Amino acid sequence: MPTYILMTKLSPELTKRMKDRAAIGDEWIKKVKKKCPGVKFISHYALLGSYDFLDIYEAPTEEIACKVSMISLSLGASSADSWTAIPYKRFLELAKEI
Repeated sequence: MPTYILMTKLSPELTKRMKDRAAIGDEWIKKVKKKCPGVKFISHYALLGSYDFLDIYEAPTEEIACKVSMISLSLGASSADSWTAIPYKRFLELAKEI
């Protein structure tokens, strides 16, 4: 199953509600599980820098990965960038084909 990276930046409104972060995060994960069948979360990190959170997950299709980003935006993220991730070993195999 393809791996995706979700880089999320919270809206200023949400950053003012950090004490509610656990509840907001729980709402997000429940909605993703309900609306995005087949998504498997691998890692979740809070960040210091341009983004607030990094999620690594697998999704059966790019459309479902898109829905994960859209759910983040619908719950108040100001940006939700989704990237495809290729395992390094596979990357090296692809490089040999060039």
